[in-house]
Amino acid sequence: MTSSTPPSASPPPSGSPVSPAPNRLKPLRSLTARGKGETHRVASPLELLFDLCFVVAIAQAGIQLVHAAAESHASEGILNYAMVFFAIWWAWMNFTWFASAYDNDDVLYRIVTLVQIAGVLVLAAGISRAFEDHEFVAVWLGYAIMRFALSSQWLRVAWSAEGAERTMALRYAAGVLICQIGWLGLLILPEGGRAWLFLVMALLETCVPIYAEKDHPTSWHPHHIAERYGLFTIIVLGEAIAAATVAVKSGIDENDALGELLPIAAGGLLIVFAAWWIYFVVPIHGHLRSSKQAFLWGYGHYVVFASAAAIGAGLEVAVEQAVGEAHVSTLAASAAVTLPTALYLLAVWVLHARHFKVGLAQQLVLPVTALLVICCTFLGEWAVLTAGLVSALAVATGTTLTARLVARESRESPARASSAVM
Repeated sequence: MTSSTPPSASPPPSGSPVSPAPNRLKPLRSLTARGKGETHRVASPLELLFDLCFVVAIAQAGIQLVHAAAESHASEGILNYAMVFFAIWWAWMNFTWFASAYDNDDVLYRIVTLVQIAGVLVLAAGISRAFEDHEFVAVWLGYAIMRFALSSQWLRVAWSAEGAERTMALRYAAGVLICQIGWLGLLILPEGGRAWLFLVMALLETCVPIYAEKDHPTSWHPHHIAERYGLFTIIVLGEAIAAATVAVKSGIDENDALGELLPIAAGGLLIVFAAWWIYFVVPIHGHLRSSKQAFLWGYGHYVVFASAAAIGAGLEVAVEQAVGEAHVSTLAASAAVTLPTALYLLAVWVLHARHFKVGLAQQLVLPVTALLVICCTFLGEWAVLTAGLVSALAVATGTTLTARLVARESRESPARASSAVM
């Protein structure tokens, strides 16, 4: 959080202590919009704690996806994973954009945020039952805790605002609560109807921000939003590394299979390193200039986050298959890694890279890499290692093309300057 000296105030004498603004000392403050052009806006410690607690839920979803895939129930596991991950991602995203626009860091804001964190922990506790027994009571309850807490924040905004902004806040509060009621269908509908309910409710959820902000957009901060998404991407990729590391360690300890697991470990590490490099190679905050661009970019990260987390689950499946503990073929185990990797590459290209690439060669790097990674699926026990090498080669190719472009522009700039003088 940043504070600024009022325009009418003179700076304190050199060496004297700086007192915080009186309003910042109040335990309860109006929940009013922050400036979109704030300088030095960064993620707060509370936001970082929020992210770390969400990773607990992501880890649980990944573990259940591994179990489903290892037991040859991949299609059912993917559906449950998509549903649970949507709840995790959507709750995280709603909080993130709200905090970017309205975080005042007062006592009540902190308490309500901690309640939301408790909600995600309740959701995480129910993920195994959702996968194994198709029982969504705990998942729904955890999601409800998070959503009711968020609605209370929007009501605070409405209390402090007026006009179009107040209408926007009330639309958000009502939309969140109505959708939460709709999710009750997961508890009462037969299993065959839950997938259709999920599609309908997911669509309604994503329409709430579009409808709420049609007359008054929130004042989210582009650099802050880009940083928050970037940090969450790092956390998800870190979770993938941690899950794969534990799986490899268990395989070595229990089966003494270092030779079988070393190619998977090396390939997985290269994939995650390349995934990090490709995501952060461009400063995306400059692209977030309008609400329309921000909505498309923010919603698209469902694929980025879900596929990144699925890479870690896929590496676990590959490890279990290599040591004979998974009831799937080598092809299926390889696909568990290569398919989410290819999906991640395509999603990052659509959301990030294509806005900054110059020329056909640069634009084709990630789509072609995704295709080659999919082809690696058919290489048997070397599939993961080859996919990692292909991903690393994509980073090297993109870096080389960018360096050549910069060098060419550097040579052309003096030439243009001298011709202008002449």
